[in-house]
Amino acid sequence: MTGRAVMVLGTTSGAGKSFLTTALCRWYARQGLKVAPYKAQNMSNNARVVPGLDGRAGEIGSAQYFQALAARARPEVRMNPVLLKPEKDTASQVVVLGEVDEALSRAPWRERSETLWTHARGALHELLAENDVVVIEGAGSPAEINLHSSDYVNMRTAREAGAACLLVTDIDRGGAFAHLFGTHQLLPAEERALIRGFVLNRFRGDAALLSPGPEMLQQMTGVPTLATLPMWRGHGLPEEDGVFDDQPTGGTSALAASIASGTGGAATRRGPLRIAVVAYPRLSNLDEFQPLRNLPDVRLAWAREPADLDGADWIVLPGSKAVAADLAWLRAQRLDVVIAAHAAAGRPVLGICGGLQMLGEALIDPHGLDGNAPGLGLLPLVTSFEREKLLRDTECRFAPELDGPWAALASLPARGYEIHHGRTAQHPSLPTAQPVLFDGLGEPLGWRHGPVLGHYLHGLFEDERVLAALFARPSRPLDQVFDELADYVDRHFAPGALQSLLEPRQPP
Repeated sequence: MTGRAVMVLGTTSGAGKSFLTTALCRWYARQGLKVAPYKAQNMSNNARVVPGLDGRAGEIGSAQYFQALAARARPEVRMNPVLLKPEKDTASQVVVLGEVDEALSRAPWRERSETLWTHARGALHELLAENDVVVIEGAGSPAEINLHSSDYVNMRTAREAGAACLLVTDIDRGGAFAHLFGTHQLLPAEERALIRGFVLNRFRGDAALLSPGPEMLQQMTGVPTLATLPMWRGHGLPEEDGVFDDQPTGGTSALAASIASGTGGAATRRGPLRIAVVAYPRLSNLDEFQPLRNLPDVRLAWAREPADLDGADWIVLPGSKAVAADLAWLRAQRLDVVIAAHAAAGRPVLGICGGLQMLGEALIDPHGLDGNAPGLGLLPLVTSFEREKLLRDTECRFAPELDGPWAALASLPARGYEIHHGRTAQHPSLPTAQPVLFDGLGEPLGWRHGPVLGHYLHGLFEDERVLAALFARPSRPLDQVFDELADYVDRHFAPGALQSLLEPRQPP
């Protein structure tokens, strides 16, 4: 190993590990260092298509994809060698170095850990050999004593890499000092020695009021608090693991384009465009909606019951890791009735990947991958699930014959990515749906019927051409987001602290 490793651990899930890891990737890259991110195992249905092994496409967690971009590195499968994609509460699809491993997906969790560690360890050593710095993200908490013997994602990775570890906690939850002290004390002595600093995240108020807490904590543990990071809601990164709160995103500024009005052009209405995304239990690829959150003229809300769709201008059915089950949940919540009424009133409904499949007439599953089910019947299409998962980056173009609520997309090029088992085609005995989105070979990836549009292209709202057409403004560039993150940690970490993590630990 030639590279140095800096690792971000958390006292809990959601403490801010992904956020801080991304910021550190850009900070170290701005020091002129060659940087790569790494997470031995991620559990998320938010995934990205990246270069895999032997020239094949693979998939990794979205957090590591964004961390690679922040590091100015090309995202690839070794950065997240194991990805678990939950399919139900007791089972996950296991993706190893970008590819689904059916045998490991069926294996008991504890028994498969050693096999997975072999793959993760090899990827870690390769990245350390090829980079100056590898910024590693842990998972959950490193102090789960019931799992410690089989947990390779946290301290086993830290020991293997000789990592300088930061332990971050969410002080907004309360109990931050207890979380830090308890986590530190539950680790074995040789692992406690790797903790180089504590980080208090999401602090609101005057940091001077924290004293003498950090000083007392250092007296008890020997570990300094290196940073108190203020609460920052508008940082621009997507949330990694779940549905984020619907915070207001702007006041009553004029909306640049109102698809809800059916004009497809500049709008005269005032107030934000209200977009409701149906939040079924196994929804996936939520990160692709973050650009909409960054627009001042859009309010994004998550819908779990009919009342959540009241007043929505758009309804969006996002991707799903369990399409038939999520469709059954949607019906049980009576959301199907509201979605149908919304479309009947001529108001836009958008389905992406699994959402497209739900909007059709039927789901056909000959291989037992997802489940058979009747669709919502809003698009005259049928989806059949194939064994082989399609993974690819895709350049597309919208048809020139688009009008009504989606007219602004006419003839527009777009880029994104596809991750799906389903293959969708026209229903043979129903009126033809209008193909409106085509890949480079001219094959349809999207269809429209009235105000209802469904397509397979993830990442559509990350394309600045699409945002400019629909909203007359681009999203905040990702590179700007990453630089602002680096500036943020530079301001709030103790002077010299981040550089010192690359140096051997000094004896106390």
